[in-house]
Amino acid sequence: MQDPTEFEVDGHVARITLNRPEAMNSQNPELRYALSRRFDEVESNDDIWMAVLTGAGERAFCAGADLKHRAREREATPEQRAEWARMAAETTSIIERWYFPKPVIARVNGFALGGGLELAMACDIIVAADPAEFGLPEPRRGLIAGSAGVHRLPRQVGLKAAMGYLLTGRHMSAARAYELGLVNQVVPLSELDEAVDAWIADILRCAPLGVRAP
Repeated sequence: MQDPTEFEVDGHVARITLNRPEAMNSQNPELRYALSRRFDEVESNDDIWMAVLTGAGERAFCAGADLKHRAREREATPEQRAEWARMAAETTSIIERWYFPKPVIARVNGFALGGGLELAMACDIIVAADPAEFGLPEPRRGLIAGSAGVHRLPRQVGLKAAMGYLLTGRHMSAARAYELGLVNQVVPLSELDEAVDAWIADILRCAPLGVRAP
């Protein structure tokens, strides 16, 4: 199986990239499984003090679940279904965790929708490029943001603002996400890496155990 993520460790910082740009980094079983393994490595490796999560390309951080994959599941062989079930059973996603012991920055370079927004909200800090858009469009598809999105959004932006998005599936701009307190910083796309590096530098100046306490 080709790894749908990229993983690089630079000093005490792990950089995880969702690497399905042709599918707007949407999550299929292989990506969810690989991402789980990456965060397991971040958690267990004492030389890694923090992580940065982003998506490949400039269109999307993560567009959520791969709905095309779900449509193809009906045509899958029993062997494929068994393999997907195995990966699901062995996946512990950061989305479902309410506590992760090391700081994680979401570098949001484009669309963060559905499970992509849930993934960003599971991180401690979100730095977004100004063209980025956020949203939970599940209601428009007869679905629910069940991977903690319906819980995290009200906690992070307040109940009334959250219900406005949960009941309509509307997108919010990066600027609006910043106004609501969902995003820590919004910068031009050309300055995104510089902004993320500044957050990294400030966190690394702190005691590693001290930043785990919050």
